[in-house]
Amino acid sequence: MSTLEIRNEMLEIIQNEDENSLKNLYQIIKQYKHQKQLDKMIAEGEEDIKNGDVYNSSEVKAMLDNWVDND
Repeated sequence: MSTLEIRNEMLEIIQNEDENSLKNLYQIIKQYKHQKQLDKMIAEGEEDIKNGDVYNSSEVKAMLDNWVDND
């Protein structure tokens, strides 16, 4: 099934659903998109760790202290 066929079938399904089902589908899609963003952030963090782009606890404390002092 092509992307266009999937999109059209999904639109047809959405157009024929009741309000409660639409709200549920909306929440599922929002949660999926949010999880994709979290997965991307985790992958980026893992890549940073792999590349040695990390801070030790004293460096983090200094950054936090500086950040709090500047507010």
